[in-house]
Amino acid sequence: MELTGERLIPAPRDAVWAALNDPEALKASITGCESLERSGDDAFTALVAVRVGPVSARFKGNLKMTNIQPPTSYTINFDGQGGVAGFGKGSADVTLEEEGTQTRLKYAARAQVGGKMAQIGSRLIDATAGKMTADFFDAFEARLRPAEVAADGAAAPPPAPAAGGSKLVWWIVGAAVLFAAWYFLSQ
Repeated sequence: MELTGERLIPAPRDAVWAALNDPEALKASITGCESLERSGDDAFTALVAVRVGPVSARFKGNLKMTNIQPPTSYTINFDGQGGVAGFGKGSADVTLEEEGTQTRLKYAARAQVGGKMAQIGSRLIDATAGKMTADFFDAFEARLRPAEVAADGAAAPPPAPAAGGSKLVWWIVGAAVLFAAWYFLSQ
């Protein structure tokens, strides 16, 4: 499976780069993410509850960032095991480009799934991956939007992440993409 796309994020590139490397920011943007912890300078471990069609599972995965070019790009390599539900593995290339005060995030992810997940069918997996990717970016962008100023002059809290976040942890824990990111982030 391949998943490519891009999003214009309403934040400067340095802020987007920092959030893409922050386990708490990623965890908050990924639906079903039970844990996301740094396991090395460029590595993370994650536990994510995922549902694709009739198959539900908790996937334990590893992420390793390579080809790191701060603050413009990196590659996320991932693998995850979901017991009898199957496995997922792959990689995602993430690129950040400045566009004024915003950042264009581009991603190209490749993934393989096996076990029961592979038996579901590519259309359902592709549709779920697309939905998870959109959900991830909605939640991720909400975290990075500048705080609006309330009528009394105090800064209003940032908008809450979109319901659903993203199960994009397959690649982005994504991710991003997660699925992103998974990610997600990849896929």
